[in-house]
Amino acid sequence: MRSKKIIKLKHLIYCSKPTCFDFETIKSILTTSRENNSRTGLTGSLIYRSDLYFQFLEGPPGAVTDTYEKIKLDTRHSEIQKIREEITDRRLFASWAMREDSVSTWMWTREEVKSGILKRIKPHQALATFERLSRGADQFIHTGES
Repeated sequence: MRSKKIIKLKHLIYCSKPTCFDFETIKSILTTSRENNSRTGLTGSLIYRSDLYFQFLEGPPGAVTDTYEKIKLDTRHSEIQKIREEITDRRLFASWAMREDSVSTWMWTREEVKSGILKRIKPHQALATFERLSRGADQFIHTGES
């Protein structure tokens, strides 16, 4: 009987506030993210609109950490807040180098964001938001070999 080899992954969720927001900025962020993530084995999702970025990163632990450190230095956003960081054995967005999504109506109003809903969000609530979003994009994929 073969033993399963579990490949550990890390996921990290953060939110921030855009300092500039237009089509060219989003296009640049997504293009760069997709290129870099394909090279480093990261996948994830970026939820955005003019008043927020809400991002889920997943992949090899070192790559997630390195990418987050670069994100913190990016001047296209401010008020960066890490919400959740955890080791896992599954990907939510396995086939997306960076899935994009403008904020859906089921998420938050501008008033809720302005009043700080993302500063108060619990880690499990943040994860549930991305799990819900991933159901339309991917099925959960476990990284263990059979």
